[in-house]
Amino acid sequence: MALQPLPDYPWDQMAPFAARAKQHPDGIVDLSIGSPVDATPDLIRHALADATDAHAYPTTAGTPALQEAIVRWYAERRGVSTLTPANVLPTIGSKELVALLPFMLGVGEGDVIVHPRAAYPTYAIGAALAGADAFPSDDPAEWPANTKLVWLNSPGNPDGRVLTVDELRAAVERARELGATIVSDECYAELGWDAPWDVEAIPSILDPRVIGDDRRNVLSVYSLSKQSNLAGYRAAFVAGCATLIGRLLTVRKHAGLMLPAPLQQAMVTALGDHEHVAEQRERYRVRREILRPALERAGFRIDRSEAGLYLWVTEGRDAWQSIERLADLGILAGPGHFYGDFYPEHVRLSLTATDERIAAAAERLSASA
Repeated sequence: MALQPLPDYPWDQMAPFAARAKQHPDGIVDLSIGSPVDATPDLIRHALADATDAHAYPTTAGTPALQEAIVRWYAERRGVSTLTPANVLPTIGSKELVALLPFMLGVGEGDVIVHPRAAYPTYAIGAALAGADAFPSDDPAEWPANTKLVWLNSPGNPDGRVLTVDELRAAVERARELGATIVSDECYAELGWDAPWDVEAIPSILDPRVIGDDRRNVLSVYSLSKQSNLAGYRAAFVAGCATLIGRLLTVRKHAGLMLPAPLQQAMVTALGDHEHVAEQRERYRVRREILRPALERAGFRIDRSEAGLYLWVTEGRDAWQSIERLADLGILAGPGHFYGDFYPEHVRLSLTATDERIAAAAERLSASA
């Protein structure tokens, strides 16, 4: 099989705009990357410190305590109460899983991998690494007969789109018609903003309202990077079909893909404490309520963005022109071109900046109106 060429890393194109934004007298406000700026909660850091006597190899499947913590978290936070340790598996962050999943599941040349039209680029990279063809589509009726893997993303990155129970069910039904595995990337599920997601839990693909009691060929992916400020810990997990989890476990054992033991203990603590998640969610809510109206006053329209860590906006012209305008204000954002071919006039702005930097961005935007 001939290796498919990989694209250049897109964020390298942002260097001149970052340099331009840094020239602002009050400094840059970097809203381009969704990397947490708030501190990792003390209780998690203490759990990590207490587990640093890690002289033995960690278990790839996760400690019994971590497996149970993931199972319990799905029951308490996602409305999925029938999982067992055989249905869950920790991963070294979620990006490596997204990129390597096609290979680990045996997807390859001649196969199609479906992903959202507005998409985190790693879905397509995973297809390229496996020699498969990426197919961007949000309509299950369009998915081709040789589809072997379907990626959903709810809430979406970059657009914050939430898939309803009915939409999730329709996607699962179509994937099963095709004999494809379907995986939902749900890393922002604790960050719902607009009605009904401000009060109603965002549904998981493993929700019994979606799949009943049949988890066959269905997986859910989750990360603690955003809700617990653990991006540097690389703490994530996958759950669902026991057969697929078993396959992933075997591959990961052979490849040595195991989460370090101290991080496994830190994850147990993070998953068991919901208070710090609520506190972080409130920080992002406040920042969003400051930034959103400022963008609107500056002439941007907010599209979707009902959940997640970003605002997906447009002023009706090419995204690079908007990126240039924002850079002149000392604000760095991400162009829609990085997230597929369908939204060339959109820009993504992250809520991951300090309160002071968000307020500075809002002031600059309002003054530019």
